[in-house]
Amino acid sequence: MEHPEDECRVGAEHPEKHEDEEAVARHEEFKKSVEAKMVLRQTNLNPERPDTGFLRTLDSSIKRNTAVIKKLKQINEEQREGLMEELRGVNLSKFVSEAVTAICDAKLRSADIQAAVQICSLLHQRYKDFSPSLVQGLVKVFFPGKAAEDVDVDRNARAMKKRSTLKLLMELYFVGVVDDTGIFVNIVKDLTSIEHLKDRDATQTNLSLLASFARQGRYLLGLPLAGQDIREELFKALNVTTDQKRFFRKAFQTYYDAAVELLQSEHASLRQMEHENEKILSAKGELNEENASAYEKLRKAYDQLYRGISGLAEALDMQPPVMPEDGHTTRVTSGEDTSSPGGSKDSSVLEALWDDEDTRAFYEGLPDLRAFVPAVLLGEAEPKLSEQPAKVQEHSIDSAPDADETQTAAQETAEGAADAGAVQEDRHDKGKDRDEKDKEKTKEKSKEKDKEPDKEKAREKEAERKGEGDKEKAKGVEGANLDSLLQRLPGCVSRDLIDQLTVEFCYLNSKSSRKKLVRALFNVPRTSLELLPYYSRMVATLSTCMKDVSSMLLQLLEEEFNFLINKKDQMNIETKIRNIRFIGELCKFRIAPPGLVFSCLKACLDDFSHHNIDVACNLLETCGRFLYRSPETTIRMANMLEILMRLKNVKNLDPRHITLVENAYYLCKPPERSARVSKVRPPLHQYIRKLLFSDLDKSSIEHVLRQLRKLPWSECEAYLLKCFMKVHRGKYGQIHLIASLTAGLSRYHDDFSVAVVDEVLEEIRVGLELNDYGMQQRRIAHMRFLGELYNYELVDSSVIFDTLYLILVFGHGTSEQDVLDPPEDCFRIRMVITLLETCGHYFDRGSSKRKLDRFLIHFQRYILNKGVLPLDIEFDLQDLFAELRPNMTRYASIEEVNAALVDLEEHERIVTSEKANNEKHSETEKIPSRTTSGMSVNGQSLANGIEENGLHEEIMETESDSESETIEHAGHDDDEETDDWNRDDRGDTEDESDEGDGPGSDEEDKVHVRSKVAEVDPLEEAEFERELRALMQESLDSRKLELRGRPTLNMTIPMNIFEGPTKDHRGVEGESGDETLDEGAGGSKEVPVKVLVKRGSKQQTKKMLIPRDCSLIQSTKQKEAAELEEKQDIKRLVLEYNDREEEELNGLGNQPPSWTQSSGSRVAHRGNTWDAPGRGSGSRHRYLYHSGGGLYYGSRR
Repeated sequence: MEHPEDECRVGAEHPEKHEDEEAVARHEEFKKSVEAKMVLRQTNLNPERPDTGFLRTLDSSIKRNTAVIKKLKQINEEQREGLMEELRGVNLSKFVSEAVTAICDAKLRSADIQAAVQICSLLHQRYKDFSPSLVQGLVKVFFPGKAAEDVDVDRNARAMKKRSTLKLLMELYFVGVVDDTGIFVNIVKDLTSIEHLKDRDATQTNLSLLASFARQGRYLLGLPLAGQDIREELFKALNVTTDQKRFFRKAFQTYYDAAVELLQSEHASLRQMEHENEKILSAKGELNEENASAYEKLRKAYDQLYRGISGLAEALDMQPPVMPEDGHTTRVTSGEDTSSPGGSKDSSVLEALWDDEDTRAFYEGLPDLRAFVPAVLLGEAEPKLSEQPAKVQEHSIDSAPDADETQTAAQETAEGAADAGAVQEDRHDKGKDRDEKDKEKTKEKSKEKDKEPDKEKAREKEAERKGEGDKEKAKGVEGANLDSLLQRLPGCVSRDLIDQLTVEFCYLNSKSSRKKLVRALFNVPRTSLELLPYYSRMVATLSTCMKDVSSMLLQLLEEEFNFLINKKDQMNIETKIRNIRFIGELCKFRIAPPGLVFSCLKACLDDFSHHNIDVACNLLETCGRFLYRSPETTIRMANMLEILMRLKNVKNLDPRHITLVENAYYLCKPPERSARVSKVRPPLHQYIRKLLFSDLDKSSIEHVLRQLRKLPWSECEAYLLKCFMKVHRGKYGQIHLIASLTAGLSRYHDDFSVAVVDEVLEEIRVGLELNDYGMQQRRIAHMRFLGELYNYELVDSSVIFDTLYLILVFGHGTSEQDVLDPPEDCFRIRMVITLLETCGHYFDRGSSKRKLDRFLIHFQRYILNKGVLPLDIEFDLQDLFAELRPNMTRYASIEEVNAALVDLEEHERIVTSEKANNEKHSETEKIPSRTTSGMSVNGQSLANGIEENGLHEEIMETESDSESETIEHAGHDDDEETDDWNRDDRGDTEDESDEGDGPGSDEEDKVHVRSKVAEVDPLEEAEFERELRALMQESLDSRKLELRGRPTLNMTIPMNIFEGPTKDHRGVEGESGDETLDEGAGGSKEVPVKVLVKRGSKQQTKKMLIPRDCSLIQSTKQKEAAELEEKQDIKRLVLEYNDREEEELNGLGNQPPSWTQSSGSRVAHRGNTWDAPGRGSGSRHRYLYHSGGGLYYGSRR
């Protein structure tokens, strides 16, 4: 009992338990039967037969005994119990011989053997002379020469009788009724006689009997009893000697060897006949019935012998014989689906005859014309009985001679035929009065014809003229229809059209029409080779009913081929190709015999030069594959192909002919390739591939991200990285989704995003090192992936520009330059275009803009070095410059580019030097004031208190306002001013990171060193202290004028502070106090701060330098750190709550949640984190990571 694999485990265990229970039940049943046999054997060996007095008490009447004996001839399992009861109630002492005869004549089945054993055991236990008589009667079955009545019995019935008798004797021997092993020695000696091998039927019967004996009596042959330990006790009680076992074994082995020799001789005869049939088939194209029937008879006899020997070998625990294969002959059959054991390997090696089902249907699924066209039009219908007398009469009238005797005989024949027709019509149909009148008129005309012969002749001439006129008219209409049909032939370019035209032609069928059709098919235009398969299909369809169509066309084609091949000129190549392709197509429809094709191919190979090469290759391309895959012609076609390749290697052919020959050869005989082994992936890897390559799209990216987060990352992180790097396997338009997933996972697995970026950069470099054409699609996908990673802020702009410059310069100046970047290879240009199209529109301000402008000039020099570009590359470049830098100049020569680069470098050098000088001048001016202010502040505790109360609060307020503005703008993309501030801030950050390597940083270090060794002027310090005291006193006085009950309010920061340079206020925008103070100081011991004071109604700011180690700075740092920590805790709690709420909402309705952070009137919305807007909007996707652990997603224009 089989169950589907997808059932639950509990359900799948039931059939296994059930099978185990059945096996146990069978074992118990077998054990009981063996024990019953052992008990029965003991009883039969020591029978307690009743005395004569007891038998006299039983029924001894002839009638009763006769009835019981008749029942012994029909022993079966159903009647066993009733028959044994009757045998116990009758006295068969005087009828033992009749009972033995009845049992010997019974037709026992395999299922009835045990019932016969029980009955024989009962009779053996009651009658002493029963067993000898029974053994004698059963042995006679195996020696028919001693029983004359068995000679005329049917062979099959006799074989079945021997089989059942042998089984009965074996079972009787096991239960002790038969105790003489010599009986089986004589039977086996007779069955294994070599003389019987001359008779095929006797050999087949003996093989079957010996196999049955070997299976049933394995103990007698000394074979191991595998899995039958229970029967071993039964067999040990048998008195079988070692010599007898040795005899049985030797007799079986000798007979088996002789049978195998006979099988090999039969196999050789079969192969010889196949070889002869193959020769006849190649010469004549078909086999006659005599040869085909002889072959089928020999093949069936061989199959029967092979099956018999295989069965005996299996019973003897031996391997069946393996016949040698003859590779020089081809298997020939009569068309039936038959296979012999020897030929089964050849048929399994052959490939399918047709490449696909449509091709097979085209060449084999021909329409049945008899289902569409009446049989009369096909010329297959016989004239009806009622029309025959009239035809005979007309024939007699039309063919009447002038002689009187001949005319009288014709009249008598016509009258006799008319009378017979009239009588027949009266019997069958009495309503045909009109036919009778016509026949009477015919009689009168025949009588008048004797009297008026001249008038009759005149009438006949007039009738003939009229008939000829009608025939001419009919022929004219039919000819017009046929011409229109033939004109439609070139338009039949589909299977349905040609089949419809074939059916229409059948309605115009005539001998002349068929000739015209054959001529039209033969004169197919020499350039319309696509019509040949359809014309051949029409011929094959018509040939089922009109044999002359195919024969006439084949004769014309063969004559044309012989004419063209014997002409030996190099003209009319198109006609030759049309001719040979037509023959090839007819061969695939089995219209042209393979012998014709091989003769044409051989003629071309005999003179393998010029046009003959083209003709041979076209023939092989048309039907070579068909002939190579056909079992009847595969060997011959293989030999022809080998000859073709040898000729190609020997002759000095031009490259075109070499290509033709190789294409034709490998089309017929493709090179052997090992079967592709499908990779077996674990279920977890299959699920990951399904998520990334099948399920991932815009609507499901959140679900995919959640599923990836749920995976066991310790097990599958490496495979995830591998799948993420196979972006070229998925859709090109979904690469940004993979980048979005990478950004989403980086929040929870930082190392993963770093690994992805490293792998992408490594893949880009490997592609540059190999420069393999097969990796181009992969390299383009990786460039797009890198650009999308920048869009999602996983890499910095410096990585992008480093990669761009690497693409331009890698391998140049080395010995491998022509290999890594050939002059005609423009693929690197396409790589640059792909990367800049993905993320180049973000480089529109700040240092990134200047970097891109500089790179585009270098890029133009690289482009000009390539020379003339392909049109598609040129168009892509025009689109790129129009999108990124529409006003940039496209240089036309390398000299112009070099001049532009020189000007750019000079300009950058001047700007750098000016910037360095300005910084030196500003630092020199700030040194005295910094020293004086630092000394003054250190001596004034009052100033420290004021700074702690006022300045720190203003700094924090400024920081809070800037952060709130950032969040507010992130939720609302319409605030362009704040967005520009964010972009400028990012650009300035990049400026600082990029300028760290320039000369400006070195000069700044020098300024700091000089400031450390500068001396402090005591006069300036004293002046600073006086000004500071006055300032503080003025501030205190102004605060005294305020109302006491009014709460202290922070002054509003003037807007001019934010309108100033970025460097002036950047120190108050950072979230960390350390960051704020470090940036402003520039590495010195003083910290520049701005003090906000109010003089009257005006607010003013003054810049001061305060030492780092003063109490004001230290307290500010501590207070900022405490507030920042509190704020981070609040953010973390809020975002965790929002994350939980978002997951719950996604689980219920899959709706994007929102979160609100109250900071005055500013509200930030948290939308769909992974829904990436299109690149056309000019937005870049950002992930803003707060120190509290929250993630905010937005876009920047």
